[in-house]
Amino acid sequence: MRGTEMLIRRALFAKSSHHYGIFTYPFSSFCSNFHSVGHKDRSFSSKPRIDLSCINELDDAFFLFRQMVRMQPQPSVVEFTKLLQVIFKMKQYSGALKLFDEMRQWGAPVNEYTMTILINCCFLSKRVDVGFAIFGYFCKLGYEADVTTFTALLKGFFLDGNVAEAEKLFKKVLTLNLCEPNDVMILTAIDGLCKAGRVRIARDLLLLLEKTIYKPDVKAYSAVIDCLCKCRMVDNALELKSRMIDKGISPTVVTYSSMIQGLCNFGRWKEVKDLLNEMVDHKIYLTVVTFNILVDAFCKEGNVREAEDVLKIMKQQNISPDIVTYNALIDGYCLQGKMDKAKEVFDSITDNGLKACIISYGTLINGYCKKGKVDEARHLFLEASSKGLQHTTVTYSIMIHGLFSKGRNADGWKLYKDMEAQHVRPDLCTCNILLQGLCKTQQIADAFLFLRAMEDKRLNPNLVTYGILINGLCKDGKLVEAKNLLNELPSKGLKPNIKIYTVILGSLCRKGCVDEAKDLIVKMERSGCAPDSVMYNSIIQGLLKKKEVYKAIPFLEEMHERGFSADAATFSMLISRLQGSNKDDVLLELIKKVVPKI
Repeated sequence: MRGTEMLIRRALFAKSSHHYGIFTYPFSSFCSNFHSVGHKDRSFSSKPRIDLSCINELDDAFFLFRQMVRMQPQPSVVEFTKLLQVIFKMKQYSGALKLFDEMRQWGAPVNEYTMTILINCCFLSKRVDVGFAIFGYFCKLGYEADVTTFTALLKGFFLDGNVAEAEKLFKKVLTLNLCEPNDVMILTAIDGLCKAGRVRIARDLLLLLEKTIYKPDVKAYSAVIDCLCKCRMVDNALELKSRMIDKGISPTVVTYSSMIQGLCNFGRWKEVKDLLNEMVDHKIYLTVVTFNILVDAFCKEGNVREAEDVLKIMKQQNISPDIVTYNALIDGYCLQGKMDKAKEVFDSITDNGLKACIISYGTLINGYCKKGKVDEARHLFLEASSKGLQHTTVTYSIMIHGLFSKGRNADGWKLYKDMEAQHVRPDLCTCNILLQGLCKTQQIADAFLFLRAMEDKRLNPNLVTYGILINGLCKDGKLVEAKNLLNELPSKGLKPNIKIYTVILGSLCRKGCVDEAKDLIVKMERSGCAPDSVMYNSIIQGLLKKKEVYKAIPFLEEMHERGFSADAATFSMLISRLQGSNKDDVLLELIKKVVPKI
């Protein structure tokens, strides 16, 4: 990895040589109230010049519009479209639709560009149904959709989650020659499929386009490569990179950054170095984003020293580290439990002209909580609020978990009440933390009441939730209720995992229900959940604690047959039992078999 540092240096050395209602009248009624403008009507006589630079807010746009419709001669459709475009760029989408209402009432001219702007406004304000209604009506009036309109419709389908229709529309455009797809439209289709998790379809579409006259550009290839890497299909991403180069398309820093991230996630450092070499050879320079990927990867692997070296290189080459860089370093030191160093990096954020964000605070708070330093974490939590930062569900959950882990349940619940008062919505992780707190203190009835409250808030309990409850019931001696809850899981669409089965099996063995435990193991395997070493060790330890050595023997035999080994706790208990009894050759031989080979 020191070679990586040299490559970075080499790469950089190379570089240095208002709310409005929508359509207050029936939509069909506006059709006769405005002037449609066809292609042949686009030459105009001298018209008054419209100064759009005077528009600073939405009211200015409406004031100018009302002046325009009173002008003689009236401004052209181009001017009205420009006005709509200004409102669109202000991200006042509802305002643009309201202005269209007024255009309709005043009989202002419209064209296909008006249609496209309005469709985009509808989709971006999540009024997908209205967007398609506008498209339909404009088509009935004889307007033809162009590539910009079809691109907007694609976005609408993706925003509405209708990925299949988006794919179908794009393929119809290709097969029926409805328009000539440009780079923007191709990227919209490819990127939309990628973001919807349809990476294989996106890749197939890319390969299909290669065979047409509409060749995908570097952005389209990069989108698919990025998605492949995020889906852990790094080898496919590398193949696609080679393919695009063969097609004469040069990867950019964005393309390389995605692949570097994917390789770092697998710890494939040699290939990371190969890619850095390629970047150097092709004079593609690292950006702060690429550096941040390397810093974060080094930190996650526990190589914070390497990450610090990368930071030094950045500064030497006048590439300013951003808040993401510092957050990665803070996390790296927290993962190593070096809280003094983490705090040192945190304090240096301000010294370097940046402001700590809520992620910076959350990362450091999490580090302190994991070290059991809850008071330091609480101080930071309050400090973040005093600096005007809004706590998120994540930071609240971290702090609540920290308080519960130190037995400060009352403080944890108080913070939860504060979370609700601040209108920060708890997620399933938050609720599971609180539920575990109730179960640990044997407040099982309250735990089930809280479960109902979760469901009322439309938070669907997951396997972790039910695992917490089953564990709580078992520890509270309510084994029958725990088994009932286990049997209910399939009807809730959940498949019990090995952890849940291990909890139940451990309780059965402690109760002396060995035959029932054996039956449950058979049932578990039939359901597709294979036993593991942890499960057998848990069962055997439960029996040994009850001094039922001979009931443990069948499980030791099974353990050996399945190739599992006794852990340190099981081995210690077996030796203790052996020393306290008469010579037992059977037990001794079994112990020899399940002891891990050194």
